[in-house]
Amino acid sequence: MSEPTKAPPAAAGRAATKKELPEHFKAYKHVWVFIEQERGQVHPVSWELMGAGRKLADKLKVDLAAVVIGPPGEAVQHAATESFCYGADLAYIVADDVLTDYRNEAYTKALTDVVNTYKPEILLLGATTLGRDLAGSVATTLLTGLTADCTELDVDADGSLAATRPTFGGSLLCTIYTLNYRPQMATVRPRVMPMPDRVEKPAIRIIEHKLGLVEEDIVTKVLSFIPDRDSAKSNLAYADVVVAGGLGLGSPENFQLVKGLAAVLGAEFGCSRPLVQKGWVTSDRQIGQTGKTIRPKLYIAAGISGAIQHRVGVEGADLIVAINTDKNAPIFDFAHVGIVTDAIRLLPALTEAFRARLSPHSRDRIAS
Repeated sequence: MSEPTKAPPAAAGRAATKKELPEHFKAYKHVWVFIEQERGQVHPVSWELMGAGRKLADKLKVDLAAVVIGPPGEAVQHAATESFCYGADLAYIVADDVLTDYRNEAYTKALTDVVNTYKPEILLLGATTLGRDLAGSVATTLLTGLTADCTELDVDADGSLAATRPTFGGSLLCTIYTLNYRPQMATVRPRVMPMPDRVEKPAIRIIEHKLGLVEEDIVTKVLSFIPDRDSAKSNLAYADVVVAGGLGLGSPENFQLVKGLAAVLGAEFGCSRPLVQKGWVTSDRQIGQTGKTIRPKLYIAAGISGAIQHRVGVEGADLIVAINTDKNAPIFDFAHVGIVTDAIRLLPALTEAFRARLSPHSRDRIAS
């Protein structure tokens, strides 16, 4: 399969359009990252975006800022302070009791207020459940553009954000520009961008922004909070080893071979989209454009053809091992190791080999 086609840059009149931007757009500067945190826990995608934002800010020669929204207290302060360790030059804090729980109306008001006051050129959010909900309402309120689920972010020579995402069913990678509005907004799914190294740094500049909002102004009320205690849910996005299966396995019974190998390796198991559509596997195990994006150290794909929808979800893996009977399967175009054979025969052999190798007594056997 050929490389996915990237749509050509905007029309030839693009540079001219850039020059015709209103004078007040010059007031929009710096790159911002919304730091998503709930109940004291920062979502890792926020730090991933700090790494991507740092590169954009360096190219534009502007500051990288973190934006932390939540209730007053140690958690918000800690998130702001921690952002400097991931590359922030400054941090904005919007702390208020009405922000104790995520509610779209309150958080939209908080983020749009701080954007309108300090005017960032670029605003990045994670494409999580919370981030997608917030980004859409903020973009609508600000009357600006939003490119969702980006797989690549860059800036052109003229400073415009080039946000690339899959489109047309995943067969095309389209680069989108927001030329006539500010800020330029984009969301990025967890694990699409690499996690930057954490480097201990002092919190030099923190700006606290007051929110003129009272509880009576918020229509939605949180009556109770019930934590998710489902331990069976997948942790695909942050697993070091993932084993996945596709239609090439032939039946839901054969998918147990994927689970067996994953169990021996202490890995997470996943699947391609067709298996979810057939009801063989639950949707939280789907890998790809409409599922989870993963960046494991090792990814084993059994019976997966490797269409672009799947590729965009796995190409960040350090090592991709593909098993397929079709030597022309697209997955062999980007796999690091390709094995042309029947996964139904190979998976049990791999499972037994790893079980012997990883068992507590394997060292004794190998030594003897």
